[in-house]
Amino acid sequence: MKPRHYAIGLLLALLLAACGKPQPYQQQAFVFGTLVEISIAGVPDEQAKAASQAVLARFDELHRKLHPWQPSALSRLNAAFAHGEAAPADAELAEFLRDAEAIAVRSGHLFNPAIGGLIALWGFHADAPHDRLPDPSEIAHWVRLNPRMSDIHIEPDSLWSSNPAVQVDLGGYAKGVALDEAARILHEKGIQDALVNIGGNIIALGRNGDRPWRVGIQHPRKPGTLAMLDLYDGEAVGTSGDYQRYFELEGRRYHHLIDPRSGYPSEGMQSVTVLLAGERAGVRSDALSKPLFIAGADQLEEHARRTGVEHYLLSTRPARSTFRRHWRPASINRFGPSVRSLSRLPGRVGEGPALGLAFAPSPACGG
Repeated sequence: MKPRHYAIGLLLALLLAACGKPQPYQQQAFVFGTLVEISIAGVPDEQAKAASQAVLARFDELHRKLHPWQPSALSRLNAAFAHGEAAPADAELAEFLRDAEAIAVRSGHLFNPAIGGLIALWGFHADAPHDRLPDPSEIAHWVRLNPRMSDIHIEPDSLWSSNPAVQVDLGGYAKGVALDEAARILHEKGIQDALVNIGGNIIALGRNGDRPWRVGIQHPRKPGTLAMLDLYDGEAVGTSGDYQRYFELEGRRYHHLIDPRSGYPSEGMQSVTVLLAGERAGVRSDALSKPLFIAGADQLEEHARRTGVEHYLLSTRPARSTFRRHWRPASINRFGPSVRSLSRLPGRVGEGPALGLAFAPSPACGG
């Protein structure tokens, strides 16, 4: 048995080049079980600090409301569902559940926050996952119960579930909510240029001085970046990876991204990063990387179309220890310009070629 591995994914690292220019104000905190970084440019430090503190206060509020296993509004709701009882309606939580259900339906239920019981069975409802496998009969039992977000009934004054197996885990949604809330609060505080990073889920506002914000996408198997990307105003990126929360047994990696169809961690992928813009870009970037990851390379193009994702980067898990990055054609001009030393590999996803990339440091100045 290999020792347990646990990674709280800092999926994307902010790459700030000095260039002799004023550096953004930065503040860090630990929320949602991961490191949060807020970078603000173009305003006095006092204003940036006040805005950052307002954002972090909202993050803490969301953390207390949406934590899946520590005492929270969501854990109390799950307890009521498990006992076949109704719970008093929390208007904000009810809206999150409606939205999560809509995303689940659009994803063909590959994004399924109702399978919190399965996630707990695999040991991922803990600060560090255990290194033992669940009983296959228990996994099969949960799959037969088939909990879905559509089992939740939202009444004017109460919430209840027609399936007591529903245990909501919004871990693939809450950081996106927080990103959108951060953007709202920062705008209200007069901040036009900022970057918010919640463990690799990132949203950009405005610019970093005279150029876009630049981020590096974490390599799923070693320190350093898989690619670099310029983010423009209102754009958000989200990554799902098998390196964030996992354990290994007998040379096999078991991660927290459970395929609701089988009850087992999905296979074939190392990471998927999606780039989205527009309304609720934070939520969509957080949630929609999950169904693409679970779908796998062969079905990824179909699920990208189904969920409206145009730009994505993926790294697969082939039988041999080589890495390939697959790009949807529309993504080449978004991920590509910030990446140097591109070489073509045979295409495997959609109609466009895959691109293998060599790593290059962020340029000291310029785009």
